[in-house]
Amino acid sequence: MSSNKRKIAVLISGSGTNLQALIDALDTPALPDAEINLVLSNRKAAYGLTRAAQANPPIPTAYLALQPYLKQNPGKTREDYDAEVAKIVLRTKPDLVVLAGWMHILSERFLELLDGRKVVEGEEGISPSKPIPVINLHPALPGQFDGAGAIERAFEAFQKGEILRSGAMVHRVVKDVDRGEPLVVREVPFEQGESLEDYEKRLHGVEHDIIVEATKKVLDETKPL
Repeated sequence: MSSNKRKIAVLISGSGTNLQALIDALDTPALPDAEINLVLSNRKAAYGLTRAAQANPPIPTAYLALQPYLKQNPGKTREDYDAEVAKIVLRTKPDLVVLAGWMHILSERFLELLDGRKVVEGEEGISPSKPIPVINLHPALPGQFDGAGAIERAFEAFQKGEILRSGAMVHRVVKDVDRGEPLVVREVPFEQGESLEDYEKRLHGVEHDIIVEATKKVLDETKPL
C-alpha cells in the first residue's frame, strides 16, 4: 500500500458490485491517487470479501458480525459492536469510509469515534486527528424511501401510480438513517411494463457510477492544503 495515496475503507454485506466499481476506478481519472486499504463485512459469506482478495494487489479484509460478537461477549451491546467496527476501521487510518451495501445501521457510537468526538479507549494512536467522513449509498431519492427495502417499496409505489421515478444517492452518514447531506443524486424513471428485476438492474448501473463520483468528490474535499 502506497503512503501518498488517499486511503479508503469500504464496508459491505453482500456481493460487492459497488465495491467492484470502486476497485475498477482506482488509478483512473475517475478515482486517481486513491487506494482501498480495508474491506470489512458483517457477513462471512459476502462475495465482496472474495472480490477484495482477488484484486490486484489484494485488499486486506476483515469480518465482524453482530450476533456472533454479542454471543462471544456477554454483556456487550449493539453500540459496543459498532465501537469495535470503528476500531477495525480506524486501525487502517483511512481518509474516507464508504458504506457500499452495508446492511447494518451504525449508531452514534461509531460516528463519534470516526469524527473524533470520543477517543478510542485502550488503544493508543488510532483516534483520528481530524474527522473522517463517512458516506453511504442508498437506492432511493433524498427523503423518499429511507431505510431497508427501498427499491421494492419504490417499485410498489410506482405500481400504485404514486410515483413516476425513484433513483439513488450517496449521502453523508449522520445519526438519522439516510438523512445526511446528499452528495450525488440520480433520478431513474420507471418504465411501463418492466419487472422489478429490470428496474433494479438499471438502478444498479447508476449506483456504480455515483458511488465512484461521490468518493472522488469527498476525497477531493479532504485533500490536505
